[in-house]
Amino acid sequence: MKIPNVWAPLIVSSVRDAILYQQSLLRSDTVKNPEDYEEHIVELSELLEYIKSEYKTIEEDAGIPLSKLL
Repeated sequence: MKIPNVWAPLIVSSVRDAILYQQSLLRSDTVKNPEDYEEHIVELSELLEYIKSEYKTIEEDAGIPLSKLL
């Protein structure tokens, strides 16, 4: 899959935001099966690590340092 470099910062921040959202849901009293959310957070975290490593290869072309996205 080829993703345009201009979308890369959006992808990094979106996955990071998804992790933060899932973590906040896990802390709420509305979650009935916390194990499902914990597994989802683990998978999102693994995805974020992969995306970060890929982003580093195009960081200059994307125009935004990874450190500013996180």
